[in-house]
Amino acid sequence: MMSAPRFDAEARQGLAMVSPPLIYAILLLAAPLLTILAYSFFKDGYLEVIREFTLENYRAVWTDPVFHKIMLRSLGVAVAVTLATVLLAFPVAYFLSFVVKPERKALWIFLITIPFWTSYLIRVFLWKVILGHNGVINSSLTGLGLIDEPLGFLLFNVQAMVITLAHAYAPFAILPIYVALEKIDRSLLEAGRDLGESRLMTFWRVTLPLAMPGVIAATLIVFIPTIGDYVTPELIGGGKIPMIANMVQANMLALDNKPMGSALAITAMLIVTVVSLIFLFFNRRFLRVQQ
Repeated sequence: MMSAPRFDAEARQGLAMVSPPLIYAILLLAAPLLTILAYSFFKDGYLEVIREFTLENYRAVWTDPVFHKIMLRSLGVAVAVTLATVLLAFPVAYFLSFVVKPERKALWIFLITIPFWTSYLIRVFLWKVILGHNGVINSSLTGLGLIDEPLGFLLFNVQAMVITLAHAYAPFAILPIYVALEKIDRSLLEAGRDLGESRLMTFWRVTLPLAMPGVIAATLIVFIPTIGDYVTPELIGGGKIPMIANMVQANMLALDNKPMGSALAITAMLIVTVVSLIFLFFNRRFLRVQQ
Protein backbone atom coordinates (compact mmCIF):
# COMPACT_ATOMS: atom_id res chain seq x y z
CA MET A 1 0.00 0.00 0.00
CA MET A 2 2.95 2.31 0.55
CA SER A 3 4.24 1.88 -3.02
CA ALA A 4 1.45 3.91 -4.67
CA PRO A 5 2.34 7.30 -3.10
CA ARG A 6 6.00 6.73 -3.89
CA PHE A 7 5.13 5.90 -7.47
CA ASP A 8 3.00 9.04 -7.72
CA ALA A 9 5.85 11.13 -6.33
CA GLU A 10 8.30 9.63 -8.85
CA ALA A 11 5.80 10.19 -11.65
CA ARG A 12 5.35 13.83 -10.67
CA GLN A 13 9.10 14.29 -10.41
CA GLY A 14 9.62 12.74 -13.84
CA LEU A 15 6.83 14.86 -15.32
CA ALA A 16 8.39 17.97 -13.82
CA MET A 17 11.71 17.11 -15.46
CA VAL A 18 10.16 16.35 -18.85
CA SER A 19 7.70 19.26 -18.96
CA PRO A 20 10.13 22.12 -19.82
CA PRO A 21 11.65 20.46 -22.93
CA LEU A 22 8.22 19.12 -23.92
CA ILE A 23 6.65 22.58 -23.75
CA TYR A 24 9.67 24.00 -25.59
CA ALA A 25 9.30 21.40 -28.36
CA ILE A 26 5.56 22.04 -28.67
CA LEU A 27 6.04 25.80 -28.91
CA LEU A 28 8.88 25.65 -31.44
CA LEU A 29 7.84 22.64 -33.52
CA ALA A 30 4.20 21.67 -33.14
CA ALA A 31 2.71 25.16 -32.94
CA PRO A 32 4.26 26.44 -36.23
CA LEU A 33 3.34 23.23 -38.04
CA LEU A 34 -0.24 23.39 -36.81
CA THR A 35 -0.41 27.05 -37.83
CA ILE A 36 0.78 26.24 -41.36
CA LEU A 37 -1.64 23.30 -41.53
CA ALA A 38 -4.53 25.56 -40.51
CA TYR A 39 -3.56 28.27 -43.03
CA SER A 40 -3.50 25.68 -45.83
CA PHE A 41 -7.27 25.24 -45.46
CA PHE A 42 -8.06 28.97 -45.51
CA LYS A 43 -8.90 31.20 -48.47
CA ASP A 44 -6.72 33.97 -49.82
CA GLY A 45 -8.59 37.26 -49.87
CA TYR A 46 -5.68 39.11 -51.52
CA LEU A 47 -5.64 41.77 -48.83
CA GLU A 48 -6.29 39.38 -45.95
CA VAL A 49 -6.70 35.70 -45.19
CA ILE A 50 -10.30 34.53 -45.09
CA ARG A 51 -10.67 31.94 -42.35
CA GLU A 52 -13.12 29.66 -44.15
CA PHE A 53 -12.45 25.95 -44.66
CA THR A 54 -11.59 25.04 -48.25
CA LEU A 55 -9.68 22.42 -50.21
CA GLU A 56 -9.10 24.73 -53.19
CA ASN A 57 -5.46 25.33 -52.24
CA TYR A 58 -4.66 21.62 -52.38
CA ARG A 59 -6.60 21.19 -55.63
CA ALA A 60 -4.61 24.04 -57.14
CA VAL A 61 -1.34 22.54 -55.93
CA TRP A 62 -1.99 19.05 -57.27
CA THR A 63 -3.23 20.29 -60.65
CA ASP A 64 -0.46 22.86 -61.16
CA PRO A 65 2.11 21.59 -63.73
CA VAL A 66 4.64 24.12 -62.40
CA PHE A 67 4.43 22.49 -58.97
CA HIS A 68 4.87 19.04 -60.53
CA LYS A 69 7.98 20.14 -62.38
CA ILE A 70 9.56 21.92 -59.40
CA MET A 71 8.71 19.07 -57.01
CA LEU A 72 10.28 16.49 -59.33
CA ARG A 73 13.35 18.70 -59.68
CA SER A 74 13.59 19.04 -55.90
CA LEU A 75 13.32 15.27 -55.46
CA GLY A 76 15.92 14.67 -58.16
CA VAL A 77 18.38 17.14 -56.65
CA ALA A 78 17.81 15.74 -53.15
CA VAL A 79 18.36 12.15 -54.33
CA ALA A 80 21.51 13.12 -56.25
CA VAL A 81 22.91 15.03 -53.28
CA THR A 82 22.08 12.18 -50.89
CA LEU A 83 23.73 9.56 -53.10
CA ALA A 84 26.82 11.67 -53.66
CA THR A 85 27.12 12.59 -49.98
CA VAL A 86 26.63 9.07 -48.59
CA LEU A 87 28.91 7.47 -51.20
CA LEU A 88 31.65 9.96 -50.38
CA ALA A 89 31.03 9.87 -46.63
CA PHE A 90 31.14 6.08 -46.21
CA PRO A 91 34.82 5.66 -47.24
CA VAL A 92 35.81 8.54 -44.97
CA ALA A 93 33.88 7.05 -42.04
CA TYR A 94 35.31 3.58 -42.79
CA PHE A 95 38.85 4.93 -42.92
CA LEU A 96 38.30 6.81 -39.68
CA SER A 97 36.87 3.75 -37.92
CA PHE A 98 39.11 0.95 -39.21
CA VAL A 99 42.39 2.59 -40.27
CA VAL A 100 43.03 5.62 -38.06
CA LYS A 101 44.68 4.83 -34.74
CA PRO A 102 42.38 5.21 -31.70
CA GLU A 103 44.46 8.02 -30.20
CA ARG A 104 44.09 10.07 -33.42
CA LYS A 105 40.38 9.60 -34.04
CA ALA A 106 39.45 12.59 -31.90
CA LEU A 107 41.67 14.79 -34.07
CA TRP A 108 40.05 13.53 -37.26
CA ILE A 109 36.56 14.09 -35.87
CA PHE A 110 37.65 17.60 -34.89
CA LEU A 111 38.82 18.25 -38.47
CA ILE A 112 35.56 16.90 -39.91
CA THR A 113 33.51 19.25 -37.76
CA ILE A 114 35.49 22.36 -38.74
CA PRO A 115 32.93 23.32 -41.46
CA PHE A 116 30.37 23.73 -38.67
CA TRP A 117 32.42 26.67 -37.41
CA THR A 118 31.30 28.83 -40.32
CA SER A 119 27.84 29.84 -41.42
CA TYR A 120 26.07 27.71 -44.02
CA LEU A 121 25.52 30.88 -46.03
CA ILE A 122 29.26 31.61 -46.06
CA ARG A 123 30.04 28.09 -47.30
CA VAL A 124 27.56 28.53 -50.15
CA PHE A 125 29.13 31.88 -51.05
CA LEU A 126 32.56 30.22 -51.09
CA TRP A 127 31.39 27.74 -53.71
CA LYS A 128 30.05 30.64 -55.74
CA VAL A 129 33.53 32.17 -55.57
CA ILE A 130 35.13 28.86 -56.56
CA LEU A 131 32.80 28.12 -59.49
CA GLY A 132 32.12 31.69 -60.63
CA HIS A 133 33.00 33.32 -63.96
CA ASN A 134 36.10 34.89 -62.42
CA GLY A 135 36.33 32.27 -59.67
CA VAL A 136 39.19 30.12 -58.46
CA ILE A 137 38.78 27.36 -61.07
CA ASN A 138 38.42 29.65 -64.08
CA SER A 139 41.25 31.93 -62.91
CA SER A 140 43.56 28.94 -62.36
CA LEU A 141 42.80 27.35 -65.73
CA THR A 142 43.18 30.69 -67.52
CA GLY A 143 46.45 31.41 -65.71
CA LEU A 144 47.83 27.98 -66.71
CA GLY A 145 46.85 28.61 -70.31
CA LEU A 146 44.52 25.61 -70.45
CA ILE A 147 41.52 27.71 -71.52
CA ASP A 148 41.25 30.98 -73.42
CA GLU A 149 38.08 32.24 -71.74
CA PRO A 150 36.25 31.37 -68.50
CA LEU A 151 34.03 28.32 -68.52
CA GLY A 152 30.38 29.30 -68.26
CA PHE A 153 28.92 25.91 -67.30
CA LEU A 154 30.46 25.68 -63.81
CA LEU A 155 27.83 27.82 -62.11
CA PHE A 156 24.07 28.38 -62.25
CA ASN A 157 23.13 24.76 -62.96
CA VAL A 158 21.95 21.65 -61.14
CA GLN A 159 25.44 20.13 -61.02
CA ALA A 160 26.79 23.13 -59.14
CA MET A 161 23.90 22.91 -56.69
CA VAL A 162 24.58 19.19 -56.08
CA ILE A 163 28.28 19.84 -55.44
CA THR A 164 27.54 22.68 -53.03
CA LEU A 165 24.87 20.78 -51.10
CA ALA A 166 26.96 17.59 -50.94
CA HIS A 167 29.86 19.53 -49.45
CA ALA A 168 27.59 21.33 -46.98
CA TYR A 169 25.98 18.14 -45.65
CA ALA A 170 29.03 15.83 -45.80
CA PRO A 171 29.80 16.08 -42.04
CA PHE A 172 26.19 15.20 -41.25
CA ALA A 173 26.64 11.97 -43.21
CA ILE A 174 30.12 11.04 -42.01
CA LEU A 175 29.41 11.16 -38.27
CA PRO A 176 26.38 8.79 -38.05
CA ILE A 177 28.06 6.26 -40.35
CA TYR A 178 31.23 6.46 -38.27
CA VAL A 179 29.26 5.85 -35.05
CA ALA A 180 27.59 2.78 -36.61
CA LEU A 181 30.95 1.40 -37.79
CA GLU A 182 32.49 1.94 -34.36
CA LYS A 183 29.78 -0.21 -32.78
CA ILE A 184 30.62 -3.23 -34.96
CA ASP A 185 32.24 -6.07 -33.04
CA ARG A 186 35.58 -6.65 -34.75
CA SER A 187 35.49 -10.32 -33.81
CA LEU A 188 32.61 -10.77 -36.27
CA LEU A 189 34.83 -9.59 -39.11
CA GLU A 190 37.64 -11.88 -37.99
CA ALA A 191 35.19 -14.80 -37.84
CA GLY A 192 34.10 -14.10 -41.40
CA ARG A 193 37.68 -14.14 -42.65
CA ASP A 194 38.44 -17.29 -40.64
CA LEU A 195 35.53 -19.00 -42.45
CA GLY A 196 37.20 -18.28 -45.78
CA GLU A 197 35.36 -15.12 -46.83
CA SER A 198 37.29 -12.52 -48.78
CA ARG A 199 37.55 -8.98 -47.44
CA LEU A 200 35.03 -7.81 -50.04
CA MET A 201 32.45 -10.47 -49.13
CA THR A 202 33.03 -9.88 -45.42
CA PHE A 203 32.32 -6.20 -46.01
CA TRP A 204 29.18 -6.99 -48.02
CA ARG A 205 27.76 -9.63 -45.68
CA VAL A 206 28.88 -8.33 -42.28
CA THR A 207 30.15 -4.74 -42.24
CA LEU A 208 27.56 -3.12 -44.53
CA PRO A 209 24.43 -4.65 -42.92
CA LEU A 210 25.70 -3.75 -39.45
CA ALA A 211 26.49 -0.21 -40.64
CA MET A 212 23.07 0.28 -42.27
CA PRO A 213 21.53 2.09 -39.26
CA GLY A 214 24.19 4.78 -39.70
CA VAL A 215 23.65 4.85 -43.46
CA ILE A 216 19.90 5.23 -42.94
CA ALA A 217 20.44 8.06 -40.48
CA ALA A 218 22.88 9.77 -42.86
CA THR A 219 20.48 9.38 -45.79
CA LEU A 220 17.53 10.90 -43.96
CA ILE A 221 19.65 13.64 -42.37
CA VAL A 222 20.85 14.71 -45.83
CA PHE A 223 17.73 14.05 -47.91
CA ILE A 224 15.13 15.84 -45.77
CA PRO A 225 16.84 19.26 -45.39
CA THR A 226 18.22 19.16 -48.95
CA ILE A 227 14.81 18.94 -50.57
CA GLY A 228 13.73 22.04 -48.64
CA ASP A 229 16.90 24.06 -49.20
CA TYR A 230 16.31 27.66 -50.22
CA VAL A 231 19.69 29.39 -50.16
CA THR A 232 21.62 27.19 -52.60
CA PRO A 233 19.11 27.37 -55.50
CA GLU A 234 18.94 31.13 -54.99
CA LEU A 235 22.71 31.72 -55.00
CA ILE A 236 24.31 28.80 -56.85
CA GLY A 237 21.34 28.33 -59.16
CA GLY A 238 21.10 32.06 -59.73
CA GLY A 239 17.36 31.96 -59.04
CA LYS A 240 16.90 30.24 -62.42
CA ILE A 241 16.53 26.72 -61.00
CA PRO A 242 13.98 27.08 -58.19
CA MET A 243 13.17 24.24 -55.82
CA ILE A 244 10.08 23.71 -53.73
CA ALA A 245 11.33 25.96 -50.90
CA ASN A 246 11.69 28.84 -53.37
CA MET A 247 8.13 28.25 -54.56
CA VAL A 248 6.87 28.33 -50.97
CA GLN A 249 8.82 31.55 -50.32
CA ALA A 250 7.42 33.18 -53.44
CA ASN A 251 3.84 32.46 -52.38
CA MET A 252 4.38 33.38 -48.74
CA LEU A 253 6.24 36.66 -49.31
CA ALA A 254 6.34 37.86 -52.90
CA LEU A 255 2.71 36.98 -53.72
CA ASP A 256 1.52 37.28 -50.11
CA ASN A 257 -0.62 34.17 -50.57
CA LYS A 258 -0.08 32.42 -47.26
CA PRO A 259 -2.80 29.76 -47.72
CA MET A 260 -1.28 28.61 -51.02
CA GLY A 261 2.24 28.73 -49.59
CA SER A 262 1.08 26.68 -46.60
CA ALA A 263 -0.59 24.11 -48.88
CA LEU A 264 2.64 23.84 -50.88
CA ALA A 265 4.66 23.34 -47.69
CA ILE A 266 2.30 20.68 -46.28
CA THR A 267 2.18 18.85 -49.62
CA ALA A 268 5.96 18.84 -49.87
CA MET A 269 6.23 17.53 -46.31
CA LEU A 270 3.83 14.69 -47.11
CA ILE A 271 5.77 13.75 -50.25
CA VAL A 272 9.05 13.75 -48.33
CA THR A 273 7.46 11.57 -45.63
CA VAL A 274 6.21 9.06 -48.21
CA VAL A 275 9.61 8.90 -49.96
CA SER A 276 11.37 8.41 -46.60
CA LEU A 277 8.98 5.60 -45.64
CA ILE A 278 9.54 3.90 -49.01
CA PHE A 279 13.28 4.08 -48.46
CA LEU A 280 12.94 2.59 -44.98
CA PHE A 281 10.76 -0.22 -46.39
CA PHE A 282 13.30 -1.19 -49.05
CA ASN A 283 16.10 -0.95 -46.51
CA ARG A 284 14.30 -3.45 -44.26
CA ARG A 285 13.95 -5.78 -47.22
CA PHE A 286 17.68 -5.40 -47.88
CA LEU A 287 18.55 -6.25 -44.28
CA ARG A 288 16.19 -9.22 -44.35
CA VAL A 289 17.88 -10.59 -47.48
CA GLN A 290 21.32 -10.04 -45.95
CA GLN A 291 20.32 -11.93 -42.83
